[in-house]
Amino acid sequence: MRTTLDLPENLLIEAMKATNINTKTKVIITALEDLIRKAQISDLKKYKGKVNLDIDMNQLRSRECRS
Repeated sequence: MRTTLDLPENLLIEAMKATNINTKTKVIITALEDLIRKAQISDLKKYKGKVNLDIDMNQLRSRECRS
């Protein structure tokens, strides 16, 4: 999808340097993916301590891996 954006150039250049990404498109895609991932993690955090999985961690640690 082609979109025209008016972005602060210094912000875009700083983001490209910080991520070692050399195209404007890729740095924007990366930023959007990161924003979505952080929002999804934030949504999952509201369930912390509210879900009882009844898992024996010692049993999980001692099991053998499947091939």
